[in-house]
Amino acid sequence: MFARLREDIASVLERDPAARSRWEVLTCYPGVHALIFHRISHGLWRRGFTWPARFLSQIARWLTGIEIHPGATVGRRVFIDHGMGVVIGETADIGDDCTIYQGVTLGGTSLYRGTKRHPTLEAGVVIGAGAKVLGGFTVGAGAKVGSNAVVVKPVPAGATAVGNPARIIESAKDQAREEKAMEMGFSAYGVTQNMDDPVAKALHGLLDHAVETDRRFELLMGRLKAAGVELDGDLAACDAFDPSGLSKMVD
Repeated sequence: MFARLREDIASVLERDPAARSRWEVLTCYPGVHALIFHRISHGLWRRGFTWPARFLSQIARWLTGIEIHPGATVGRRVFIDHGMGVVIGETADIGDDCTIYQGVTLGGTSLYRGTKRHPTLEAGVVIGAGAKVLGGFTVGAGAKVGSNAVVVKPVPAGATAVGNPARIIESAKDQAREEKAMEMGFSAYGVTQNMDDPVAKALHGLLDHAVETDRRFELLMGRLKAAGVELDGDLAACDAFDPSGLSKMVD
């Protein structure tokens, strides 16, 4: 029990730059408190004391804002950051070193008892704020689920799922678009590829244009350097350069 607690505190210090001390993590992090309660309630659940387990999990929900069913399985060094509004269902299985942000739901889509209704997260999965992972499927090791994504089918190991309904970012174009969005200070996680929303299409167009502009600038700078023109902040070096061939150099 105490070994697990020490691991939890160390994982928070490693992953959260706002954490300043072990004492702060132990006393001020509801995700850590929720895990402590869950380990006790899960032990009671496994021994057949289902009502005390559920009652203890309810107390934990009142105190932390995090609802973890005592039947759920939670691995080591799981970090629930902020945590308010997190809901983890009865048959959920969370692997080691996973990170779950606020407002996440690991929910079910089936009403049949005795079946695997909630998702399995393999080791190292990151679930972004507000995401919903619904169903008895597996999110592969090291996968990432973007903020506010709604995932209703398996996610391969190491993949990134974004949007509603969630899609897997596979192509270089999609990856470049997401990276450019992050550089610009926002994430396009809520924008899906096949939506007819004109705002979504406009955002995609702007991001694609920015990516292409960056590509052309990098190519242009490389050609200028190869031609002996160094741009080090002093543009006077360009005064003697003939720009007539630039259009051919870029294409």
